[in-house]
Amino acid sequence: MRRPARPAAARGAAGAAPADPAAEALGQGLARLRGNTAFASLDVRLCREPECALRPVDGWAVVDSNGTVHVDARRRASAAEWAWVLAHSLLHLGFGHAEAAAGPRIQPDTHQRAARCHVVNRFLATFPMGQAPVPLPPAYQGGDEEELAARWRRDGLPQVAGTAGAEPDLHLVPRRADTPEDWTTAFAAALTRTMSAAMDVAGGRREELTGARMPERPWTRALNWFVSSYPLLGGIAAGITLVADVELARAHGIAVAAVNAEAGEIYLNPLRRHSDEEWRFILAHEMLHAALRHGERRGARDPYLFNVAADYVINGWLLEMGIGEMPEGLLHDPGLKGLSAEEVYDRIVRDQRRIRRLATLAGKGRPDVLGEPIGPARDFVDLDDFYRRGLQQGFELHRRERGLLPAGLVEEIRALAHPPVPWDARLARWFDEFVPSPQPVRSYARPSRRQASSPDIPRAGRYFPPEEVARCTFGVVLDTSGSMDRRLLGRALGAIASYAAARDVPAVRVVYCDAAAHDAGYLPPQDIAGRVRVRGRGGTVLQPGVDLLERAEDFPAGAPILLITDGECDVLRVRREHAYLVPQGAGLPFTPRGPVFRLT
Repeated sequence: MRRPARPAAARGAAGAAPADPAAEALGQGLARLRGNTAFASLDVRLCREPECALRPVDGWAVVDSNGTVHVDARRRASAAEWAWVLAHSLLHLGFGHAEAAAGPRIQPDTHQRAARCHVVNRFLATFPMGQAPVPLPPAYQGGDEEELAARWRRDGLPQVAGTAGAEPDLHLVPRRADTPEDWTTAFAAALTRTMSAAMDVAGGRREELTGARMPERPWTRALNWFVSSYPLLGGIAAGITLVADVELARAHGIAVAAVNAEAGEIYLNPLRRHSDEEWRFILAHEMLHAALRHGERRGARDPYLFNVAADYVINGWLLEMGIGEMPEGLLHDPGLKGLSAEEVYDRIVRDQRRIRRLATLAGKGRPDVLGEPIGPARDFVDLDDFYRRGLQQGFELHRRERGLLPAGLVEEIRALAHPPVPWDARLARWFDEFVPSPQPVRSYARPSRRQASSPDIPRAGRYFPPEEVARCTFGVVLDTSGSMDRRLLGRALGAIASYAAARDVPAVRVVYCDAAAHDAGYLPPQDIAGRVRVRGRGGTVLQPGVDLLERAEDFPAGAPILLITDGECDVLRVRREHAYLVPQGAGLPFTPRGPVFRLT
């Protein structure tokens, strides 16, 4: 008699074994665990052997100190329950409960095992992973494993859920060669990455912790619009990097945006919601800050007040050009139209109390032009050349295709085409003006060296009177404190020595200053740099050095003084011609009367 044929659905694939629901649930739970960035750092090795000595008799899993989880693969549980069981087992490793060691191991006692399981369950309550297959307490006790174990030895052991039923779910075994010595390091690093990923999700830069990316963000669309549709700033936009990071913005107090020209980066707060048009305005604002070098142009001015002045100017230009829409709360005053940032600064500096309550894109009382990059600077060949070339090329294209621009912006762009005279050239001009060269005098009392060639014709000789030679000198007051940069100091002294030698200056009066003044006397130009010693004795006091030169009887009354300092000095009063040589970006604590040459 023929047997009735089984339905096709019941037969499955030819020769295939029937599906095992328990094994499928275990596999799904393992996949869910590996999908979490924190637990993925701990290598999960499963032992499913039914004859394994460590397989729990009345539970789900036991983990050993070598990182192997011994499971009862025949036990029925859902995928969520298996994910919780495996997470509980791996947390014992991540929390350092299974220290690696060679040789026989001493197993923890009942109270210590319960305390470790309690700490793991307490963590899983705040870091959900699946569903517990056992009842959990409504509230968890505080304290670490040692405190809990000591408390329970004194007060009695409560009911604590593990993954092996009544048996220990952690077993210490001799360490294998392929086992990490410290499970906690990898888990701590992975947990940090998970928290960063969660911040990315909160900031909208990631859709979920698995790494799926969101559609193109509005600030990215705004930057791409400049590259494709707005030639004036297209070249700058092509070289700018947008950094939209919630944690970074919070750490540095950036409310909406900030820029650092040296790094070529605009830092954005992705939690702020603006339209595409508003993001265009914001990005154009920051790119103009960088391209017009407002961070370097401020000199010794107050950084925040100069930033506010530049904001007034830039926002007026952007409104006049019709770039995007200005977000609410930005600085704009029609009465300041046509003024430069320096002119606006001179106006607003008189009312600092009111200005301090205003806000830039970085926030109230914070400049959105950052003085230092957040992270390493980008590898530009020449920052000045990059921004100048980008604006110049964009300006030429804009004039042909897009029409007129605000007059003030056109003036600044054209000024960028003629960079300022280098500091060493300006210093040379200062020497030409205030340090005279010795002038020879003709006298028949000194016969000429060519007299012998024409004995019958008297010839006057040339010579330098001593008083003329003594008049051709200058003084150098040199800051030799420890804060001075040795490389910049060497460049400055090298330039001074070469100019002095070129002008036939026989000797230079040098005074070294740190916490006190040290008179080095008159030095030949070629010895100036060779005798400098950076003393590094606390603060810098330059006024005694200036007074020493001004009162010295052997220092000519008309000789000028050159002061070399990093700006960290006292307030100076100089009664004769003088100039300052300071590093680029350094400011003086007073308003200088003489010219200031900035070393670059």
